[in-house]
Amino acid sequence: MSKPLLTVWYNTRCPVCDAGINRQKRRLIETVKAGRIEFRDINAEPAALAGYGIRLEDIRRRLYAIDADGKLLAGADVAIAVWRTTPGEGWLATLFGNPGALPLTRYGYDRFADLLYAWNRRKGRW
Repeated sequence: MSKPLLTVWYNTRCPVCDAGINRQKRRLIETVKAGRIEFRDINAEPAALAGYGIRLEDIRRRLYAIDADGKLLAGADVAIAVWRTTPGEGWLATLFGNPGALPLTRYGYDRFADLLYAWNRRKGRW
C-alpha cells in the first residue's frame, strides 16, 4: 500500500472529536479503505509527532495531520484538507479556506478547540 495522502492525528478520548472523525470516516469510507487518508488515535501512539516538536497535549488540543509530502498541518488547516477529500464537502474547504476567510477560520477553530480542550480536562478525559 502506498503512503496516505493525509494522516490525521486526533484524540479519541474527546467525545466531540471522536464523533466528528467517525462521521468523516463514514463519509470517506472508500478513501480510507484505499489508504489515501488515515485517521490515527494519538492516545495509542503518544510520541508519533514528537519529531515535529508536537506533544501529546498539543494533539489533545487540536487536530494535526501529515500530508503526503511530510508537511505538518494543524487545526483548521487539517479540517480544510479533510473537507477537500470528502465528497460533497469541497465547498466547505473553498468557503473557509479561501485567503480572505482563512485567518478567521483559524481563529474560530482555535478558540473552539481551546474551549473543548478545557471541557475535556474538567471531565478528566485524558
